[in-house]
Amino acid sequence: MKHTTHLTEFFDRTIRDRNLNPSHISLYMVLYQFWNLNRFQNPISISRQELMPISKIYSKATYHKCLRELNEKGYIKYHPSLNPFKSSTVFLFDFSKDP
Repeated sequence: MKHTTHLTEFFDRTIRDRNLNPSHISLYMVLYQFWNLNRFQNPISISRQELMPISKIYSKATYHKCLRELNEKGYIKYHPSLNPFKSSTVFLFDFSKDP
């Protein structure tokens, strides 16, 4: 995967998407970093307790809203865990492969 191409495409999408706000972008960048640390293997396991402080999102409602909207808009594929003892998973798409 080409990191710069991926990030350039992500930011191009955010420019066109007027409904994204800084919280969406911040959360996505944290997810991207976790994906990077996972060597771009999908899915990645996530926990709210870990992601919220790094992304500077302090409201659980905002955190869940941003995840849901990133999922709905096709930036990620989010699979929430309804079990409090099991991590949720996220798939990130390789935007560097987009035409």
